[in-house]
Amino acid sequence: MRSDLRNDLIRLSAEHLSLVASAMLIAIVVGIPLGILISRRPGAKWLLNVSGVIQTIPSLALFGFLIPVPFIGGIGKSTVIVALVLYALLPILRNTFVGIASVDPAVCESAIAMGMTNGQLLRQVQLPLAARTIIAGIRVATVTTVGTATIAAAIGGGGLGVFIFRGVATVDTAQILAGAIPSALMALLADGGLGWLERKLSPA
Repeated sequence: MRSDLRNDLIRLSAEHLSLVASAMLIAIVVGIPLGILISRRPGAKWLLNVSGVIQTIPSLALFGFLIPVPFIGGIGKSTVIVALVLYALLPILRNTFVGIASVDPAVCESAIAMGMTNGQLLRQVQLPLAARTIIAGIRVATVTTVGTATIAAAIGGGGLGVFIFRGVATVDTAQILAGAIPSALMALLADGGLGWLERKLSPA
C-alpha cells in the first residue's frame, strides 16, 4: 500500500470513528431518558412515531434538509452528527421503552411494597432488568450508524466515505474497497463487542 494511501486510510478511519462515537454518545444520552419518559407517560409515544418517520427519510435527503437549518446546519461534521443522531434514536428509544415495559409487573409491585420510590424502582429494578434489551438497541444503532456515516463525505463531513465517493468518481475499485472494507470491519467489531456485552447482561 502506498504511504500516501496508508496515511489517508488512518486519517479517514479516525474521522469515521469520531463521527460514529460522537453521534452514538449523543444518541444514548438523549435516547435512553426519552425511552424512560415514554415508558412512564403513554402520551409521549408520539416520539417513537417521529423517530420512525425520520428513519424513512433517505440519508442524502436528510442532510439536504439539515444544511440550511441555523446553528446545526451547514457543510461539515456538525450536520453529519445531527443526522446520525436522528437515525440512531429509533432503536435506542424503542428498546429502552420495550425493555422497561416488559419487566414483570409483579416484580415492580413487590419492589413498591418494600418501600421503593419510583426513582429507586427505575434504577435498582427496571433498568437492570431492561439492560440487555437496551444494549441490543444500542448495538443495532451503532452498526447502522457506521454504515450511514459513509455518506458524510457527500457534504464534507470526512470519514471513510471519501474513499468510496472518490473511487466511484474515478472508477477505481481499490479506492472503493479502501473505504468499504474498514467500514465493514468497524461495524463487525462494534457488533461483536456490544453483542458480548449483551450476552454478559443476560440472566444466568
